Amino acid sequence: MAALTLKTAAGKDGGTIELDDEVFGVEPNVSLMHQVVTAQLAARRAGTHSTKTRGEVRGGGAKPWRQKGLGRARQGSIRSPQFIGGGVAHGPKPRDYSQRTPKKMKRLALRSALSARAADGQIKVVESFDVWDVPKTKNAVALLEAMGVTGKVLLLAEDHERVAITSFRNLDHVIASNLGQANTYDVLWADTIVMSKGTLDLGQAAPRGTKEHAAAVKADEAGDAA
Repeated sequence: MAALTLKTAAGKDGGTIELDDEVFGVEPNVSLMHQVVTAQLAARRAGTHSTKTRGEVRGGGAKPWRQKGLGRARQGSIRSPQFIGGGVAHGPKPRDYSQRTPKKMKRLALRSALSARAADGQIKVVESFDVWDVPKTKNAVALLEAMGVTGKVLLLAEDHERVAITSFRNLDHVIASNLGQANTYDVLWADTIVMSKGTLDLGQAAPRGTKEHAAAVKADEAGDAA
């Protein structure tokens, strides 16, 4: 297991912590990461592009000139694709670009990306963000400076650490999200991953929308209330 220096919410050293090899120590599967990222970017496409065929373009009902006798190529409509203002041949139509990707592939690709970042020393772990009472971008900037983090940053926090997520969202070089929204593209996009201690069980976390995830969230809320 790889050991990292645990940071406080103020950016100071708070001990050490070990990363689970099942999540942060797997052999990166480059082809799988490429497939999952391609599918993720394809799902973002709106697919609303549309062109008109010769049957949809307005006008062109009459034959432009007679069939024979002029020495010109025969034409049936000025809205054919070869004419200016005509229809488009084989043009794009609205479609769904999303690809089906099994959950196991997504999880393995995410673990591969995290393992690659961990191997390069690009993962920082913060003990907890619960000490932040109100959202402040100033606190987020101070934390990054104290840890010496520069470039693009991905922040992964727990659901109950919404104050930290809100604090980081004003920074244009930071993607801040909770544990259930972590994905392979964001991990590979970022130069540094900043995680709270509670998100280190990323590989074992139940997917959002499942009964297990709802039960885990309910248990966390009950613990906070107590």
